[in-house]
Amino acid sequence: MPNDTPLRLKAIPTQDGAGVKIRRISDFNGRLDPFLLIDELKSEVQEDYVGGFPPHPHRGFETLTYLLKGGLQHEDSRGHRGEVTRGGAQWMRAGRGVIHSEMPLKDGNGLHGFQIWINLPAEKKMSEPAYRDIQSDDIPEMDINGGHARLIAGKWQLNDVQGAGALAVLGDGAGIADLTVNAHADVDITLPEGYRLLAYVYEGELKNHAAIGELAVFVPEQSTINLHAETDTGILLMAGRPLREPIVHHGPFVMNTIEEIEQAINDYQTDVMG
Repeated sequence: MPNDTPLRLKAIPTQDGAGVKIRRISDFNGRLDPFLLIDELKSEVQEDYVGGFPPHPHRGFETLTYLLKGGLQHEDSRGHRGEVTRGGAQWMRAGRGVIHSEMPLKDGNGLHGFQIWINLPAEKKMSEPAYRDIQSDDIPEMDINGGHARLIAGKWQLNDVQGAGALAVLGDGAGIADLTVNAHADVDITLPEGYRLLAYVYEGELKNHAAIGELAVFVPEQSTINLHAETDTGILLMAGRPLREPIVHHGPFVMNTIEEIEQAINDYQTDVMG
C-alpha cells in the first residue's frame, strides 16, 4: 500500500468502566499488530468520567495510559499504587494476571488522555505482572524542525533528531510518542526495519492520512514515513514490530488459543488471578 494511502480507522463513541465515555479503535485480527486497542478519554463534564474504571482483571498484554489533562489513580492486586496528572503516564504489564482499577482524581477539572493495549508475544504472556508510573517531568522532550515531541516509550527518529523514551521497554520493543506538528510543516519518521507505524490524530489534520479522531495505519511496513500537517496537529504515535501470532480475545483477556482464554476465565473466577 503506498505511503499516501494508509488504512484509516475512525474512533467509535462508546462507554467502559463505570459509564466512562470514550472513543475507541480496536482490532483483534492483526491489523494494528502489535497494538490491540486505542481509547481516547476526553470530556470537560465530570459525569462523563467520574465513575472511572473499578477493579477488573487483565491477562496477556500491557497497557499504557497517557494524560493530556486531568489525573488518574492506579491500584492493583499486586500491591502497586500510583497517581499521574497532566503529561504523565502509567504502564502496566498484566502478564499472567492482575486485577486493577483506574480512578479519576477528584480535584481534576476535565479529563483528556489515552489508553493503549500492547500485545505480548506468546513467551511473555504469562510473565510476572509489573507497574510503573511516569510523571510529566520524567518524560523526555525534543524540538524538531516544525514541531515538538514527548517521548513516552521506545526509540525515535523524527526528521534528523533521535531520542529515547522514558520507558526503555514496551511490549516486545514497541514505542509511543506524543507529537505536535505546526501548521503546514512536515515530519519524517524513520523506523527500525520491519516496524509498523500507527498515528492517531487527536487535534488538527494530517494531509491524506487522518483527520481528528482517526487512526492512520501504515502498511506494509515502511522505513520512512512523511507526515504533513494541514493545521496545528497533535498526534499520538505508536510503532512496533508485528508479532504475527494468533490473537484470541475475550473481554479483558488476550491470549493465543481458546484453551488459554478458558484457563484465564477459570483462574479469575476461582481467585487464582491476582
